[in-house]
Amino acid sequence: MASNKVAVVTASDSGIGQQSALFLAKAGYDIGVTWHSDDEGANETVRQVEALGRKAKAVQMDLSKLPEGAQGLEKLIAHFGRIDVLVNNAGMMTKDSFLDVKLDDWRAIFTVDVDGAFLCSQIAARKMVEQGEGGRIVNITSVHEHTPLPDASAYTAAKHALGGLTKSMALELVQHNILVNSVAPGAIATPMNDMDDGDAKPGSMPNIPLARPGKTEEIASLVAWLCSEHATYTTGQSFIVDGGFMLANPQFKGGQ
Repeated sequence: MASNKVAVVTASDSGIGQQSALFLAKAGYDIGVTWHSDDEGANETVRQVEALGRKAKAVQMDLSKLPEGAQGLEKLIAHFGRIDVLVNNAGMMTKDSFLDVKLDDWRAIFTVDVDGAFLCSQIAARKMVEQGEGGRIVNITSVHEHTPLPDASAYTAAKHALGGLTKSMALELVQHNILVNSVAPGAIATPMNDMDDGDAKPGSMPNIPLARPGKTEEIASLVAWLCSEHATYTTGQSFIVDGGFMLANPQFKGGQ
């Protein structure tokens, strides 16, 4: 394996993506950072990665405009000269009832959450095959890869689709020693949810068994493990990290 292992984490300007980038940097990876609108957050990720003694570079990437939007990944691969890990963390979510959701909104979510992950994975996997040293792809899905989110049929369907893509990729790429898994977070204290890790207080979310939102490090640590030498017999799986949400699934029991 090359000494300069490289991981690209999409949307690593904040939240789960930023924390995953830092965990992978601690594990010895140089980091490619992508951002959509928060260049300041992306630059902060770069600074923190470099403070850990690893190289980092940030590029803007807009997966709502494909295929051009995925070119940022190609730029990062060209900059570093290789890629060993891709974490598909970029995504979008809007809510609307099934009867009211517009096709344009449906397509917008699928473009970012499914088409974007597909294109980025294809670009990364082709480079990994060329390198001949295997690799890892981790798709950040959601508990809603497995159970519906009320009034969000487009998001639910997109996350289910990404889960299916994960399995197909795992079977097809295993011959190249490229292992593909998904991580399915529950409610995590992220900017996307108008929270940060400090909001993950005991008792603050009583409708789920652990009674709090998760911290970004509780997702990022699993991402880092999936990209480590300890996860060499794991592919095609979806790892739910949700504080017991799936056991209770409170959202269809008067919760919303």
